[in-house]
Amino acid sequence: MVHQYKLGEYNIVIDVCSGSIHAVDDIAYDIIELFEEEDRNTVIEKITQKYSVGSDVTAEDISECYDQVAELAAKGRLFTQDIFEPMAGELKEKTAGVIKALCLHVAHTCNLTCSYCFASQGKYHGDRAVMSFDTGKRALDFLIENSGTRRNLEVDFFGGEPLMNFDVVKQLTQYARSIEKEKGKNFRFTLTTNGMLIDDDVIDFCNREMSNVVLSLDGRKEIHDRYRVDYAGNGSWERIVPKFQKLVKARGNKGYYMRGTFTHANPDFLADIEKMLELGFTELSMEPVVCAPGDPEELTKDDLKIVMEQYEKLAELMLERDAEGKPFTFYHYMIDLKGGPCIYKRISGCGSGTEYMAVTPWGDLYPCHQFVGEEDFKLGDIWNGVSNVRVQKEFAGCNVYAREECRDCWARLYCSGGCAANAYHSTGSVRGVYKNGCELFKKRMECAIMVAASRLLAEKKGR
Repeated sequence: MVHQYKLGEYNIVIDVCSGSIHAVDDIAYDIIELFEEEDRNTVIEKITQKYSVGSDVTAEDISECYDQVAELAAKGRLFTQDIFEPMAGELKEKTAGVIKALCLHVAHTCNLTCSYCFASQGKYHGDRAVMSFDTGKRALDFLIENSGTRRNLEVDFFGGEPLMNFDVVKQLTQYARSIEKEKGKNFRFTLTTNGMLIDDDVIDFCNREMSNVVLSLDGRKEIHDRYRVDYAGNGSWERIVPKFQKLVKARGNKGYYMRGTFTHANPDFLADIEKMLELGFTELSMEPVVCAPGDPEELTKDDLKIVMEQYEKLAELMLERDAEGKPFTFYHYMIDLKGGPCIYKRISGCGSGTEYMAVTPWGDLYPCHQFVGEEDFKLGDIWNGVSNVRVQKEFAGCNVYAREECRDCWARLYCSGGCAANAYHSTGSVRGVYKNGCELFKKRMECAIMVAASRLLAEKKGR
């Protein structure tokens, strides 16, 4: 299976099952389009007729190009067959019972009241609560006990707003550091914050202990302040931006992300990206809102058309800034054409509910942060482990071949079946398909591949 598209200056051909990416000329592009449908002579005849007027391309040129395409096919770089389905469950079978990451919900409360918040303003459909040190300590012990031979473990401090329980965050980090050598583990911590409580102590701590910091900013002031307001209804943009700038400046080369959400109010999200760049931030992410049908923030069909255009314009902007020596990162365009995840990871799907879990302030386990509060998905707790084996098996079976709609999709080995939470919240099933999300993902991947190919070609020219 191949996928072909034109974007920017490039004709891109993706061989889905080998992972090969080809940037080709017009003739090769047209030959590949006909290759599986017609015999050699018919393809050459049709392409010759197409280029017979106003072109110096000869039948011999086309014949030679056809043979080059055929050679690529013979070498397994074009029209490769899918042989991966029997392997789809192997990775999860091999790692069954091994957990590598926890999302610690240290605060089910927040000092902002964002209307589009999937976590119902941090309460997750329940009561406000904060995690005690003892519960967090047990969660870390639970992770170690269930991590098998894995050395690198990941812990996200999440909310609500985790800085509303900052003392416990610091205590848990100190505890983890005190035992990691003894246990033969290495903890990588991430903290997600809305920025309201950032001060010098937080900056020093994050830049010392956090492998990554995720900073919530929706870009333009008028967009950000439309939704991200405090309980008095006041916008937060002017209060948090200087704090984010101070944190990022002090952070140096350590990882961070400005993480924004775009909704019906700003499908033209590129303007928000440009505002972030203007503010000095270069590690960026803008996520489409996921909400119930009919919600005022929901992206409409007309919005989706705008978003598709914005993704293309974003790709152009990235390449323009590359040429100016001012590159930036967009999270969804991060792709490695030289390597990337192994095939087992690509087909096994998201690790939620198996290798990754979320922990509530009182120690309950859920498949991921987006399922917290959905009682049917409670897996167990950090004292007794996973007891809801039925639900865990359901998540273990979520792979790229578990959804009929995914089987013939060219992007299946990039999304691995997509997000189970988005599928559930849009269709009622973790094996459903969030169609709007699929269309946006495919457009992002086309843009990401074009940007990566352009950068790789520029690198080769510069050698």
